[in-house]
Amino acid sequence: MNSRADAEYRYEKLTWPEINDAIGTNQVCVVPCGAVEQHGDHLPLDVDLVCPGEIARGVGQAHPDKLLVLPTIAYGYTGHVMDFPGTINTHYQTFIEQVLDVTRSLAYHGFKKIILLNGHGSNMPNLDLAARRTNLETDAECILVAWWQLLSIDPDFLPGWRESTFPGGMSHACELETSLYLFLEGDHVRTDRVHNHISTLNDGNPYIWGDLLAKGPAALTSWTSTYSPRGVMGEPELATAEKGEQVYNESVKQLSAIVEFFRNRPRASRTRHQDPAPTMPIPWGQHDPIA
Repeated sequence: MNSRADAEYRYEKLTWPEINDAIGTNQVCVVPCGAVEQHGDHLPLDVDLVCPGEIARGVGQAHPDKLLVLPTIAYGYTGHVMDFPGTINTHYQTFIEQVLDVTRSLAYHGFKKIILLNGHGSNMPNLDLAARRTNLETDAECILVAWWQLLSIDPDFLPGWRESTFPGGMSHACELETSLYLFLEGDHVRTDRVHNHISTLNDGNPYIWGDLLAKGPAALTSWTSTYSPRGVMGEPELATAEKGEQVYNESVKQLSAIVEFFRNRPRASRTRHQDPAPTMPIPWGQHDPIA
């Protein structure tokens, strides 16, 4: 009799014996990570939850025997957005530790391939650290993917899709996020309140310009209200549900390919070069899984 683990992609819907079955077939765990934060006058607070969560579920539905999708980590690091009501901020240390609690638990049970699928830009440095620490402090491998970066894998996709100004037309509550949300949950978009605004950081200077898929050589991340009066950074007036469907299909296709690649990729062996071997833990107190 086949295990339900071959057909059920939702991690939380399995029983503990079925979790063992999923571990035995080398399933990849995908952890969507988002935030509850403002997205202008036209989009709800859950954009950064809906987008990565639905993309992950799309891959899970297509390949339930290869991956499990965990419940979304809903609260991210959003301190710079707190001038806009509704935004929920998690302290960066709390956020990193929460993600590590999840990855360590997965590694402990026997899952050795973990993907953090991010939906909130300011989670990226914190998730990068969480992924690195998972790799150094457990015997699992963890990679970080931002869902919007999935659109850069095929070099022909964005040039044939994007209409907004570069840089700045795709940054936040923009052509991209609005299009995908229109496709996924269009009934919740306040279509009468969609208005463009290019961040004032994109004033033509060669240093601190920004876009979802590219940035200038210098970074200035401060209070969002200082460079966006209504919380929009981009051109959502160019968004359509048809564009959103294209984005969804491309994202699911590319994440499916990453899962397949990562699942089958052997992990390289670690080599220590100290002679004689160290007689103490790594100096910064990090847990060493082969100490």
